[in-house]
Amino acid sequence: MNSPFNKFLYIGFLLLGLYQAIISKDYIQAAASMGIGLAFDPFNQEQKWNDRPTWQKAVMIIHLALVAAMFGFGIGLNDK
Repeated sequence: MNSPFNKFLYIGFLLLGLYQAIISKDYIQAAASMGIGLAFDPFNQEQKWNDRPTWQKAVMIIHLALVAAMFGFGIGLNDK
């Protein structure tokens, strides 16, 4: 399923996560929103991971690292 709708959902969840992190300072919710965004792969989902260009792999790995960082940041700030 490679529809342009996935691109809009991916960007929407990414922007929602950034809003929650930057404006609302709710890092756990930001990690959840960004993590849901990963489910809506904006690239060709029919293409195997090994066949994808390096830049597409990098975008997805950086996005996953950002989700992990937001989760860790949220856990660390709420640890009192």
